[in-house]
Amino acid sequence: MKNQHHFLIHKPHGYLSQFIYEKKRHKKLLGELHDFPEGTMAIGRLDEDSEGLLLLTTDGMISELIRSKTIEKEYYAQVDGMITPNAILQLKEGVEIGFKGIRYTTKNCEAAIVNQLPDCIGEGRRIRDERHGPTSWVSITLTEGKFRQVRKMTAAVGFPTLRLIRIRVGSIHLQNLKAGEVLEVTSFFN
Repeated sequence: MKNQHHFLIHKPHGYLSQFIYEKKRHKKLLGELHDFPEGTMAIGRLDEDSEGLLLLTTDGMISELIRSKTIEKEYYAQVDGMITPNAILQLKEGVEIGFKGIRYTTKNCEAAIVNQLPDCIGEGRRIRDERHGPTSWVSITLTEGKFRQVRKMTAAVGFPTLRLIRIRVGSIHLQNLKAGEVLEVTSFFN
């Protein structure tokens, strides 16, 4: 049995969650952040505009397990405006979004207003200045993960996402990893 490798990475904004990009325009790829062994794959994805915890592995079976609908993924979203308790309730109960041209109601999830950001989020890139109005943060925890789902959910309740960071996958937290940092671990589960 071959030796498997597992990594935690704090994916910075502007990177694709992949190692190969075959279109003509250059994109920043994960392989630019670290010398990963051959066969390393991202477990799930974060879109180019999103940041945060991304798990990588050379073990396809672990990848399937973590991408299953039983593992929670927690996101912090900075939204346009001061999110309301009513919007939080709507997020928790499920909202209608579009996915591949079909209307879809999201499953019940956990959602809460975030008053104190963890240090791992850091300053990040400047979104906009105060002249454009206030922003607020919300935590959303899902077991599903459709394309740009969190962004679509916050927009559906009237608070578009300006910045999105995944801070947790199952029991694995972003911890103190700074944007672009990679940490090799022996296992994702202890």
